Amino acid sequence: MNRTVFTAEDLQAIAHERFHHPHPRVQLKMEVLWLESHALPRVEIAMLAGVSRQTVNRYLADYRQGGLQQVRRCRWHQPESVLIEHEHSLEEYFWDHPPRTTKEAAAIIEQQTGIRRGLTQVRQFLKLRLGLRWHKVAAIPVPPKKTIPEHAAIQAKFLEEQLEPKLQEARDGKRTVFFVDAAHFVWAPFLGCLWCLTRLFVRSPSGRKRYNVLGAVNAVTHQFLRVVNEGSVTAETVCELLRQIAAAGLRTPITLVLDNARYQHCVLVTSLAATLGIDLLYLPSYSPNLNLIERVWRFVRKRSLNSIYYDSFERFKSGIGSCLDNLTTTYKSEVKTLLVHRFQTFDDVPILAA
Repeated sequence: MNRTVFTAEDLQAIAHERFHHPHPRVQLKMEVLWLESHALPRVEIAMLAGVSRQTVNRYLADYRQGGLQQVRRCRWHQPESVLIEHEHSLEEYFWDHPPRTTKEAAAIIEQQTGIRRGLTQVRQFLKLRLGLRWHKVAAIPVPPKKTIPEHAAIQAKFLEEQLEPKLQEARDGKRTVFFVDAAHFVWAPFLGCLWCLTRLFVRSPSGRKRYNVLGAVNAVTHQFLRVVNEGSVTAETVCELLRQIAAAGLRTPITLVLDNARYQHCVLVTSLAATLGIDLLYLPSYSPNLNLIERVWRFVRKRSLNSIYYDSFERFKSGIGSCLDNLTTTYKSEVKTLLVHRFQTFDDVPILAA
């Protein structure tokens, strides 16, 4: 049996590429060459590499004929799907009519091209050839009498002329900006997703007890102030929060960014804010995307409510309160990333047609 002779430079390349070459087939070839360089019998090489004796001889013949350059070539036939011929037409159709399920996409493909394929093949075609991904549809809150472009223009003007200047002053230490909103947590199951071996069930609490949290989050320090109750949020609740903010000992002008809920826009609230020297900045209607505290509520649901069972209403309230108390400690790094001063705008987004 004639042994294959390797140069020192090739041996160095083989030793590296048997683990680090991007293609696994080439890694296997390099492993065969590496075993050959250690003078192992060809039968043993085939056994250790998990290939046939003929495959070992073919890899070694490739090296003798063209060196490592030829060994690195992968020349096997990969049949192309006949759907590729219809790729552009299907892409245009799915752009205007996105399918809700893979089964629906398979039916459309068969209807449009006459080609019937299984769900796995259709799913691969959608992902690998058309670049489609499974995205959850998002909602755009828009006032009934305005179009999406009109609403986007109003939000952009508010963001540029009113909100961003206040936030810049806050970042410079010249102003304190709080984002204010109320969340109404009902003692009921918050269903989420888990990595588990089988589907799990969470017990649903009886009753419909509600825990209201009127909160204010500092746009820079992420300090969270709140007023809670189990009844309803009223103008008096907002006034209580205003007094709490005024008593916090802040040395800079204070601005509260809040929505147009009636209990936040009444004379009782505006007059008390003026007395306390607190500036109220009201968001455009239908603009939760411009209120940072909305992100806090989603974070609280994810961290303390989703897929968690509380056997008592008191523990339910405690779980929410614990999460809010730890925003600037345990969850500091996550909240810092979450509450960046970048806002979703809707001036150029794809819209699902009717």
